Amino acid sequence: MIAKNRREFLVRAAASLSAAGVLSRSAALAAARTMKMDLHTGNIGVKANLQQQLEYAVKYGFEAFDPNINELAALSDSAMKQMLDDMAAKNVVFGFLAQGVPVAQPDEKFAEWTKTTLTGWARTMQRAKMTRFCTWLSSGDARLTYLQNFRLHAKRITAVADVLGDHGISFGLEYVGPKTSWSRAKYPFIHTMESMKELIAETGKSNVGFLLDSWHWHCSGETPADILTLKNRDVVGAHLNDAPKDVPVDQLRDGAREIPLATGVIDTAGFVNALNQIGYDGPIAAEPLGSSVRTLPPDEALTQVAAAMKKAMALIQ
Repeated sequence: MIAKNRREFLVRAAASLSAAGVLSRSAALAAARTMKMDLHTGNIGVKANLQQQLEYAVKYGFEAFDPNINELAALSDSAMKQMLDDMAAKNVVFGFLAQGVPVAQPDEKFAEWTKTTLTGWARTMQRAKMTRFCTWLSSGDARLTYLQNFRLHAKRITAVADVLGDHGISFGLEYVGPKTSWSRAKYPFIHTMESMKELIAETGKSNVGFLLDSWHWHCSGETPADILTLKNRDVVGAHLNDAPKDVPVDQLRDGAREIPLATGVIDTAGFVNALNQIGYDGPIAAEPLGSSVRTLPPDEALTQVAAAMKKAMALIQ
């Protein structure tokens, strides 16, 4: 009887140690990840207001969400404080704001947009304690040569960065990688990380960096080593996607993406681990443009995307 009891004790003790080891490993992996799993409802075809976005983030395990700037702007100071307090209590933060920038507009129209629309967004973001604004660049032009377009972008991006910098906001730029996009233009423009680095350097602004998207990174033939040339401060936002199977990389179309890890075509593990290795501490959201997930009812779409994002985050070592 004594021997039997001793055996049972040893079995229970071993099981407890094993469970503790698993928990410790899980805790260590969570602690090792600094980026935040971000929800952008519009990216996955889900319509939601601010309160619904917060509720969805909590329910499905996201750590951040990207708000609608017009809804934010409509909040009074007291309503904004209440929103931020509620988010803090639920361990959820705002991700980043992504909006188009009218780089190609005439000088007067661009100056007016900067003075009114952009400044209004920046003030709202500052009230909401948001520090990340992102946009995308067209990968070609029918009229401007590469050099002409480069000079125009450097000038306009510098102006935007000045306004955002005055409000404590970083400015992330996304290049468009698919050959099916940039090769259609008479004058192809920036569509790689290296060429975007040149544009960022030309601005001379410390608050300008990247919006890195695994889709464009893959389409441009880049690797984790390219990401490792960056620092945390160089990355303002991140998107995660997968690509359809059996389509050559130079035939991928920008509006035909998949949710993360749907096919395994894109090196998701390499992408997220490289970001984690440089200490990236910002939001990372799925942006599966054209995916069938965008046609699903909200709960189904959110369930699938949340599961995919959690699986992707679990790849971080």
